[in-house]
Amino acid sequence: MKAMILAAGKGERMRPLTLHTPKPLLMAGGEPLIVHHIRKLRAAGFRELVINHAWLGERLEQALGDGEEYGVAITWSPEGEPLETAGGIIQALPLLAPDGGWFAVINGDIWHDLDLGLLVPPEQGRALLVLTDNPRHHPEGDFSLDAGGQVQATGNDRLTFTGISLLHTSLFEGLAPGTRKLAPVLREAMAEGEVYGLHHRGNWMDIGTPERLAELDQLLTPPRQA
Repeated sequence: MKAMILAAGKGERMRPLTLHTPKPLLMAGGEPLIVHHIRKLRAAGFRELVINHAWLGERLEQALGDGEEYGVAITWSPEGEPLETAGGIIQALPLLAPDGGWFAVINGDIWHDLDLGLLVPPEQGRALLVLTDNPRHHPEGDFSLDAGGQVQATGNDRLTFTGISLLHTSLFEGLAPGTRKLAPVLREAMAEGEVYGLHHRGNWMDIGTPERLAELDQLLTPPRQA
């Protein structure tokens, strides 16, 4: 199974840090954000990666190349303008799963300590979403997880979607040209009972602001010895 890292956003909330550096190359704990993802994916057995890019994408390609340095094979999916999540995935489908099937997707602007080896396609359904407890900046959450492991668009005890998922190519069949956002696609599948969830109770951060980047850097940087 292949994995896709979403790395095409402009990172406007991160300015001025992202004026000259693509957001996935911002440093935390001595490494670019995207390298943390690559290492975790490789440790879980994902060796073939697809990465999309738009804003300053050539710098990403220059920094990571074909992935050999990290023990993976990277295929690039450049976008002239960011296609947003669904649009970027649809463009990359021939690279991810040319014969159909499952693939993993991870937002490039998060950090987590999930063992990605736990991502196993559900026996039924077309998506597996990793959910987590709601952070301070998103207390309302996104979806709920019922007792049977299905994800619902409504309900109590809502959780936050981490941006980590397994998706099946059938989710994107028949979509109108120009489809850009993933959330409506997922909600439609939820209404059909085809989205399952995994509750991650460990650490997770949405690195959406310079302050959160600094917080992550502090978390990942070992204290200096006196």
